[in-house]
Amino acid sequence: MSRTNVDQNEIAKFEALASRWWDPTSEFRPLHDINPLRLNYIDERTPLAGRRVVDVGCGGGLLSEGMARRGANVTGIDMGEAPLAVARLHGLESGVEVDYRQTTVEELAADPDHEGQYDIVTCLEMLEHVPEPASVIRACARLLKPGGHLYVSTINRNPKSFLFAIVGAEYMLRLLPKGTHEWKRFIRPSEMSDHLRHAGLDIHDLTGMTYNPLTKVYRLARDVDVNYLMHAAKPVGE
Repeated sequence: MSRTNVDQNEIAKFEALASRWWDPTSEFRPLHDINPLRLNYIDERTPLAGRRVVDVGCGGGLLSEGMARRGANVTGIDMGEAPLAVARLHGLESGVEVDYRQTTVEELAADPDHEGQYDIVTCLEMLEHVPEPASVIRACARLLKPGGHLYVSTINRNPKSFLFAIVGAEYMLRLLPKGTHEWKRFIRPSEMSDHLRHAGLDIHDLTGMTYNPLTKVYRLARDVDVNYLMHAAKPVGE
């Protein structure tokens, strides 16, 4: 799996919106709202300063820049040419240095210069957009050093997630453009756990992320019915 594990229709969705990636009032407002939560979740568990990091599916660089600001040496990878152009331009404007590359995680992991070289790999809000999530997870694991950490986030697959993540977020509250997600591609935590274990990783944490439509506030919680994050690590003996 390399370029075959890419859905061109999914890439096209984000290509069309790329120019608005850094606008906190745009279709990407949810990413702006949750980015501090994601950054803190990672930084509190594996302090970012001085770490070598790969951000898989980096898009316009929102998370990548955030991690770099906290002292990480970040490589951001994506298959969308337009989002990467936006990410590079924003980096020039902000002065935050990130190495952006147009490649798949499978291709990066097959490169001896990158395999087993990273302290942290992040893959957030991306796995529900690829044909084979397990292939991505295996490649992420290959990039990690022994003792390295993987952080993933996605959306659970159940009736509640259909109601909240698609009907609510895309059609009623209009937090996301219609058609952003396909419910059948959502991943249950049990399925994600299987992918992580089959990639040789130990699971350290499962945390939910909830949204209050009245206060318009996201928070981390025990409720994993819709959005969730998982933290796994490569055994030191690997």
